[in-house]
Amino acid sequence: MNVISQNTHLKASEKFIGKVISIEKTKAIVQLKITDEMVVDNFGLSHGSFTFGLADYAAMVLINKPNVVLGKAEVKFIKPTVLGNILEATAVYKEQINEVKSVIEVSVLNEDNVKVFEGEFVCFSLENHVLKK
Repeated sequence: MNVISQNTHLKASEKFIGKVISIEKTKAIVQLKITDEMVVDNFGLSHGSFTFGLADYAAMVLINKPNVVLGKAEVKFIKPTVLGNILEATAVYKEQINEVKSVIEVSVLNEDNVKVFEGEFVCFSLENHVLKK
């Protein structure tokens, strides 16, 4: 395993989009615990945006360039996530189109190793920050 240091999304909130577990050349893993702040009802159902954010963050961390952004996502929410779940997103390259454009596959499992989400993320590594004029 060739562990790499993180170079992107350095101010990302571990509380809301996850904690980086590992970054390798071909795989990144990020974990997120579903907390009460993420719950939308009395059943303990969490809002899907937190699972999506976790998966998106894993894709960004895999690419690991300072100015990487999401261009497109095709996702599938497979199972609900609930209060107390510990979600683990694994991101891998599907296709490196060129130096700028990458296609990343991400799957998210809960603590019981049940897949709750999968997606394909088209990401762009920009020369300058997207907000820099």
